[in-house]
Amino acid sequence: MNPTLVTPTLVMAAHGARSGHWESVMGSLAARVRRARPGAPVELGFLEISAPLLSGVLSRVAGPVVVVPMLLAGGYHAHIDLPAVVARARPDAVVAGQLGPHRLLTSVLARRLAAAGLRPCDAVILGAAGSSDPAALDDVRAAARLLSVRLSRPVTAAFASAGTPTLAEALDRTRAGLAPRVAVASYLLAPGFFHDRLVSSGADLVSAPLGVDDDLAALVWARFDEALARPAAAPAAAAPAAAARAPFATGTPA
Repeated sequence: MNPTLVTPTLVMAAHGARSGHWESVMGSLAARVRRARPGAPVELGFLEISAPLLSGVLSRVAGPVVVVPMLLAGGYHAHIDLPAVVARARPDAVVAGQLGPHRLLTSVLARRLAAAGLRPCDAVILGAAGSSDPAALDDVRAAARLLSVRLSRPVTAAFASAGTPTLAEALDRTRAGLAPRVAVASYLLAPGFFHDRLVSSGADLVSAPLGVDDDLAALVWARFDEALARPAAAPAAAAPAAAARAPFATGTPA
């Protein structure tokens, strides 16, 4: 990027939650993102429930804007909800790709599992919220494959809401194998409704959510840089018809 040009503002676009703890984690992650690139403008906005709302953040930020969806896979929020907000509030903004799947997320997942007490003989399930969008489920399965390579063992993607296998199904199948314990890697950004489901699933151990991490902050900037590197970085287009895709929940708290 030409240093004489105005540095675009990175706007982290998260869903929002009724949990103060979830909001605190997202605020701390935004602070970590700011520290990773001192002097670069960074804002955090929410699609709903939490404040400040993304629409208001986009309306008040001056100069060029790159929106990075704080979403772990595609689906309704990534392809319908967020682009619609951007198209209304800031049609000149560039929208980056969602966070996952990515090797940096794999690194965070592996560290969270190690901190939770993962053993070499444990079976591993990647626990996500879920979606009725097959492409979003495929994104989570791709993340499970990356984690499988990292851990040198099979990893099954399972879902706490929509999607198959369900978390209960995956646990039943895994317990029928030879592994003495089953670990669930939480493929969620912060504590909340879906993480509580993972914790209460009956798994032998459940890792903490991705949370505040230098690798996650680096991934946010990687998506920002990728968006700017696209040929004639295109502003957000008008969102397609909402009927075209079904709601997506992975990484979205309630």
